[in-house]
Amino acid sequence: MSKHQIGNILFGIFTLGYGFGFFFWNWPISIYFIILLIYVFIIVYGSFQIKANYHLKAISAVKTQQKVVAITFDDGPTKFTEKILKHFENQPHKATFFCVGEKIKQHPEIFKKIIKQNHQVGNHTFSHSTKMGFKSKAEILTEIQKTDEVIQQFTSQKNELFRPPFGVTNPNIRKALQQTQHRMIGWKIRSFDTRLKDENKILKRICQQITPGSIILLHDTSEKTEKVVKKLLDFLNEKSYRSMTIEELLKLEK
Repeated sequence: MSKHQIGNILFGIFTLGYGFGFFFWNWPISIYFIILLIYVFIIVYGSFQIKANYHLKAISAVKTQQKVVAITFDDGPTKFTEKILKHFENQPHKATFFCVGEKIKQHPEIFKKIIKQNHQVGNHTFSHSTKMGFKSKAEILTEIQKTDEVIQQFTSQKNELFRPPFGVTNPNIRKALQQTQHRMIGWKIRSFDTRLKDENKILKRICQQITPGSIILLHDTSEKTEKVVKKLLDFLNEKSYRSMTIEELLKLEK
């Protein structure tokens, strides 16, 4: 049972109890509205904070003593993905790319290079719609299944990883993943590379938070991030860290 489901039950019990108090003991209506506002805030926070595991469990890090992390990229493939891949050449590091189905169809050759270099790929829906949080279970299933079908055209390995656009979760996404059996992947370190303009600030933000087992969120959608990746790999080498795929990282879970 999810935290959201437990919260619904508790709020329902509170509502019943308050109803008795309101009619028999004249409890002020303000009490109910205060609790209601708190509950709504919890729902909104839990839906937009994937690490909260509010609607369903997301893997944001693993417990390990080894100096390893998982660099992940969202929203590609794009023309910048190819440049990012070059930084991984002749390096001990691997990454995981959460790809958008439509983008794979637009850049099949770049997607092939991700596979050829033995990086891992995951599902990031087909359209990456800004309305994903409002879609029905059936619509979300379609988004996931269409992307898996595109991925399967390039690799025989069945995809089991999913990351929702913008990290937003809700009951319909939970129900869809219960049916598809994908593992929800979140992040421990959010780079904010789509918001921050200074690449050095992005790099500093990441490096200050790195601990063994961390999952790092980046986006292979800009030249800025491409430059950050080069410096980040240099930093990992300097600190004797290694980036591995999500699949490899999960095998270290204690």
